[in-house]
Amino acid sequence: MELVSRILGGDRLALARAITAVEDGSPSSRDIIREIYPHTGRACVVGITGSPGVGKSSLTDGLIRDWRREGEKVGVVAIDPTSPFTGGALLGDRLRMDSHSTDSGVFIRSLATRGQLGGLSRATGAVVNLLDGYGCDVIFIETVGTGQSEVEIMRFAHTVLVVVAPGLGDDVQAMKAGIMEIGDVFAVNKADREGADRTALELEYALDLAPAGRPWRPPVIKTVATTGEGIPELAAKIREHGAFVRDGGNLAAHSLRASEFAIRELLAESVVIPVIERAKASGRWDEIVAGVAARKIDPYAAVEMLVAPRGEDEGIGKGGS
Repeated sequence: MELVSRILGGDRLALARAITAVEDGSPSSRDIIREIYPHTGRACVVGITGSPGVGKSSLTDGLIRDWRREGEKVGVVAIDPTSPFTGGALLGDRLRMDSHSTDSGVFIRSLATRGQLGGLSRATGAVVNLLDGYGCDVIFIETVGTGQSEVEIMRFAHTVLVVVAPGLGDDVQAMKAGIMEIGDVFAVNKADREGADRTALELEYALDLAPAGRPWRPPVIKTVATTGEGIPELAAKIREHGAFVRDGGNLAAHSLRASEFAIRELLAESVVIPVIERAKASGRWDEIVAGVAARKIDPYAAVEMLVAPRGEDEGIGKGGS
């Protein structure tokens, strides 16, 4: 496919078109990913997550600068909430990284969640593959910022950076199950604010309570993204964890987990979506949904009716539930 050949050759316009195709679910998207997939698996993927307002975009901007100083090619996937009117990215976090717009070594793309839970977009994995095939050395994925539900980032990132800020209650939120457990590196951003030292100490204390024997102890770095304070130290720890994943034999295990998740998701889409579409086309969908709403059919029976061929579901759910 010519488009894929152009992407592998470093054509930015071809990359942008391919990303649009996979985000929109174009029929050509499968062929694009199928052809580029053998050329992927080289990039280091860093997930950046945390609550809204902690400065994830500004921190990402600083990390881009650090990697570019080393001459490395950078890709950024900024996940934004979906506009209820256009279906597009609502906040456009890439605007906060506008200083890199003329840098040919940086490619930034905003993706809309489009209702996807977990702080990511359904197209995230495909876009990461495209950026990888394009030749990016590092790919930053900035999640939308919904708190503890963002554990989905573990599926894609080799290193997960959890960002908190003093005075926003993030020190408490980060210590709850889920978000604390996925962090490989922690950043206390806006560290020039009152309470930053306390937030860092509480994170360190929470990490001390983790089960013994963990091969990697997540570091806690204080940063001020707007001034660049702490960015070099943070970048160094991210690189250190990346080396730990590669050299410690964890890369293969991560690849297996990510591949299983990808297959499960695509399998669910391939099976569930056609079932729903057929049911809607035949009118059964509205009928079954109305039956569940009226308590004439229970949800389990509804699923059986949708999966069963027409004619085999007679009597299912009848007689009440």
